Amino acid sequence: MAKIAIVTGASRGLGRNTALHIARGGGDVILTYQNRADDARAVVDEIRALGRRALALQLDVGDTARFPLFVEHVRAGLRDVWQRDRVDHLVNNAGHGDMAAIEDTTEAQFDRLMNVHVKGVFFLTQALLPLLADGGRIVNLSSGLTRVSYPGFGAYAAAKGAVEVLSVYLARELGRRGITVNTVAPGAIETDFLGGAVRDTPGLNAVFAQMTALGRVGVPDDIGPVIANLLGDGNGWMTGQRIEVSGGQVI
Repeated sequence: MAKIAIVTGASRGLGRNTALHIARGGGDVILTYQNRADDARAVVDEIRALGRRALALQLDVGDTARFPLFVEHVRAGLRDVWQRDRVDHLVNNAGHGDMAAIEDTTEAQFDRLMNVHVKGVFFLTQALLPLLADGGRIVNLSSGLTRVSYPGFGAYAAAKGAVEVLSVYLARELGRRGITVNTVAPGAIETDFLGGAVRDTPGLNAVFAQMTALGRVGVPDDIGPVIANLLGDGNGWMTGQRIEVSGGQVI
């Protein structure tokens, strides 16, 4: 029986890449999107073309009030598409960046980052725990910016640091159910994060490439396979870990 993974924010970028690699490995996917319905449907079509099943559901991970309705949609999808009542994996990927010096960061910017990356991850995971099968996997997304600093990312890195601590506590509390919880921390990646700044700004791309042992910034195909691999049966004895996937950024 195929494993089913929920991947948040999978209409683009790292989430999309992760969802496709899960499907290539024989898994099925429930993917979420905030407002890119057409892109989400395209990912569903790509997964189905690989011979796997997929479902796209709308979700704003910063709006916790709507989580109970989202859970009901997941229940309905599981019943209608899979004739099951449990998912096997959760990948908390959805998020956004906001670059500002600490002295210039507004309370609204700070609150949005914390609502999406910390509060959203905490309470979405909580809401989905009754649907997560024992022996399942949770992977939370962090950032290389929790280990090394780069001006302008103070609030963002603080939020991701909270995610890393939360992951350790989740690993401890969910271990009794055989559920593993790990954090993947990418380095600089060529996606549309921050409006595609790393991807589309040659000077910024070069700065991060010079920081990296392997001499370039990452691409989604450097990250998605790692997350998909963490969901596999061979990784059942690793939990509470931060795995940095950065090509050796600032080592």
